[in-house]
Amino acid sequence: MRKRLLETVVISDVHLGTFGCHAKELHQYLRSIKPKTLVLNGDIIDIWNFRKRYFPKSHMRVLKRLLHMASKGTEIYYLTGNHDELLRKFADYDLGNIHLRNKLVMDLDGKKAWMFHGDIFDASIQNAKWIAKLGGWGYDLLILMNRAMNFLLEKMGREKYSLSKKIKNSVKKAVKFISDFEDTAATLAVDQKYDYVICGHIHQPQMREVETKNGKTMYLNSGDWVENCTALEYNKGKWSLYQHDLSTRQQDERDSLIDASPKAILAELLKESQVIAAN
Repeated sequence: MRKRLLETVVISDVHLGTFGCHAKELHQYLRSIKPKTLVLNGDIIDIWNFRKRYFPKSHMRVLKRLLHMASKGTEIYYLTGNHDELLRKFADYDLGNIHLRNKLVMDLDGKKAWMFHGDIFDASIQNAKWIAKLGGWGYDLLILMNRAMNFLLEKMGREKYSLSKKIKNSVKKAVKFISDFEDTAATLAVDQKYDYVICGHIHQPQMREVETKNGKTMYLNSGDWVENCTALEYNKGKWSLYQHDLSTRQQDERDSLIDASPKAILAELLKESQVIAAN
């Protein structure tokens, strides 16, 4: 497969280990690119909603692909989010080309890019974590219901429908939260003289210039791999928003489950890293 050469790619909110994750599509995307730097901007592994009985091979395949990319020279920065916040205690840890951080500042052709997940702006997480976790479980259930509904719609020859997007777009508070999130991130970036501010968290892909009384910045959000299947790509001085075409989904082998205990997953990844190192 011929790969697209890119300078920087940002993805976030993959939520490996949950029913809503489009792991097969993400694996297909990762196989199609060869970035110099890959930023995983939070909520890649969903530790909040992790279930020992659910971790398909397609999810493990994504982790193995990331290890493979690192072994081939891609610098990978894993920025922690709220769903993988347990990793924050290990921030600033490096393993070869894989770097664990809470936030990241990059120089892109003389311009400064400020990257972090964005959950720090979410008061529901900061003040009542159990409510946020309950909301996460409800969101996962909604995605499952939506998948079943879209399966029936496709059989009937009708277009797919996103329940979560409809709810977000119809509820004024949700729309205001997204707008406030973007404006807050952009205002802070302007005050600190960053040319770009790059977040995840709200599952809302976006690229827009924000101007305040103190200056302007470019706000970018990489979206997610649950609903939108999007990524940010930077090449030759320009940002673009990639959206995966779900109609190109490849027919992988049957997606059976694996032993999803943390110990078993770590053992599997160590085994894969040894194979990669040997080659």
